Amino acid sequence: MRLGRLFAPSRPKPSGAPPKCAVVVAAAGSATRMGRDKLLLPLGDAPVLIHSLRVFDRCEAVEEIILAARPESLEEIAALVRDYGIKKAAKVVAGGKTRPESVHNGVLAAREDIPYIAVHDGARPFVTEKILMDALLAAEKCQAAAAAVPIVATVKRAEGGLVRETLRRDGLYEIQTPQVFRAELLKAALARAIEQGLPITDDCMAVEALGCPVYLTEGSRENIKLTTKADLPLAEAIAAMRGG
Repeated sequence: MRLGRLFAPSRPKPSGAPPKCAVVVAAAGSATRMGRDKLLLPLGDAPVLIHSLRVFDRCEAVEEIILAARPESLEEIAALVRDYGIKKAAKVVAGGKTRPESVHNGVLAAREDIPYIAVHDGARPFVTEKILMDALLAAEKCQAAAAAVPIVATVKRAEGGLVRETLRRDGLYEIQTPQVFRAELLKAALARAIEQGLPITDDCMAVEALGCPVYLTEGSRENIKLTTKADLPLAEAIAAMRGG
């Protein structure tokens, strides 16, 4: 049986209307490489986390936003969302010990009548509505899609500090978020990944493990993920260029 037949077809939508999605924002990272919670750091006119939430809050296709945060940060995140007027932020849920567990908690909290779920890293403050919509429209056709940019650096595979192979860049991509999936597919993929303890680093990997192809859509070089302190000057420059 083909994987696509395991899931019911999407409910019909009004002609010309965009598909609807919930957005699960992964905000439960340990912040060990940054030394502090990077999502709460000031960036331009707002904390890092608020920048992407504003984009999703304005997007017509987004029905609700679910944040998966560290248990000790739940109240602070909820207060931040309230103070900055993020109207579509429906729930703030506790994340788990791993990314799949955190995202799964967020996915289970989403409304069951919403056919698609987008997963986004809270540490990517410069997502745009176009990046989200490109992935959402692609997922509507093929169940799973993710923003990506071609790799431009030379990539080498090494063992013990010695180069073993220089990889051809043709066909290599850096995967970003949002990543958008049929809701039933993502739930099944994450549940399986958690049950089997699969070492996944993004949600596409969980879906790929079920044998479902993932379609890549155009990301952006500005859609960076803040990982270490070295990323902050670039983020501040992008925020200044965008006017906050």
